[in-house]
Amino acid sequence: MKDQEIERLIKSEEKRQKETLDLIASENHTSEDILEAQGSRLTDKYLEGYPGRRYYPGGAVQDAIELLAQKRALQLFNLDSQKWHVNVQPLSGSIANAAIWLALARPGEDKIMGLKLSSGGHLTHGHKISISGIVWPAVQYDVDPASGLIDYDKIEILAKKEKPKIIISGFTAYPRRFDFKRFAEIAKSVGALHVVDMSHIAGLVAGGVHPSPFAYADVVMTTTHKTLRGPRGAVIFSRNIKHPTSNISLPELIDKAVFPGLQGGPFGHVHAAKAICFKEAATADFRKYAKQIVKNAKALAEELKKLGFKLVTGGTDNHLMAADLRNFSIDGRDAEKRLEEVGIIANRNTVPGDKSPFNPSGIRLGTPALTTRGMKENEMWIIAKLIHSAIMITMSDKKIKKEVARLCKKFPIE
Repeated sequence: MKDQEIERLIKSEEKRQKETLDLIASENHTSEDILEAQGSRLTDKYLEGYPGRRYYPGGAVQDAIELLAQKRALQLFNLDSQKWHVNVQPLSGSIANAAIWLALARPGEDKIMGLKLSSGGHLTHGHKISISGIVWPAVQYDVDPASGLIDYDKIEILAKKEKPKIIISGFTAYPRRFDFKRFAEIAKSVGALHVVDMSHIAGLVAGGVHPSPFAYADVVMTTTHKTLRGPRGAVIFSRNIKHPTSNISLPELIDKAVFPGLQGGPFGHVHAAKAICFKEAATADFRKYAKQIVKNAKALAEELKKLGFKLVTGGTDNHLMAADLRNFSIDGRDAEKRLEEVGIIANRNTVPGDKSPFNPSGIRLGTPALTTRGMKENEMWIIAKLIHSAIMITMSDKKIKKEVARLCKKFPIE
């Protein structure tokens, strides 16, 4: 690389990743094929529009790539192309969600309803500082303060009172399974569309270790860079039905909301990387990987509990867990810092009852990236002890760093 300053920084980031343990639930390590696709000449082409309907010439090859990505996405989740449509152009999950709200709900009029941020929801599910809570009237459901679990009866009561047009089932830090069927029933009872944000669990769904939401959803959005282990980006699946008030099909409304509603030209190089991701996620090896993610999460959670950590809901059914650190007299921000200092990367996170997402009471831990490196239950038990030692300062930083370095060397990023 001629730009030596950028080359040095890239190598520094590669070194950081190789020499640290990544427990951020929304991060992973992609394959060499995905990296190659994203660094290809595909990045040079402007692609405003959709396959066969571009606003620039010279896009035939890119059309084929985008259509292949669409085909593979539908195949991955066993969807009938006559009943479902997929848009692979969204540049991120937040933009994808905004496109869905723009397509299906009238700004300033139609309510959307999602999980509260402090209880494991996402900013784009109606939080007041997000466009989802600024442009649309938003109402949010909560978890039970004692158990940390979703109370579906209370959600139903709230939905009947507020009459939202969209009900969102999905999360960014909820460690248990969602009852998609119950959400669909609640949505139907109030005339709302059911939108599933499966960004965190898409790889688990593809791998057959988490129930699929598609039988119960009108629209499903997922990012591609978490448990799916693909490039940064998102896709939107929409059922081929009419919108209840506009009488226009959901796929048509969503395509128009993505482009020209929110985005201009999409990223053809990322379309190629997404297509590779979907192909990789359809393999037997990936199914084995997804199964191990869940095994590792359960092993990590159980060991943390033995060490005195208070986990939200008491454990996990998926790839992540949230630890409430108030019984350790430390907040999430300080815990995050202590862990990073010894080479363990985990993010601070709100827990039920928290007021500030910037200075919350907990940390979120996930196993996708560690599992990609080949780690299994034995390593989770070791890592749990290292996390406890770092937060409670029961072992010197030097000793913890030495053990982190040993694990990283034994399980390299390949």
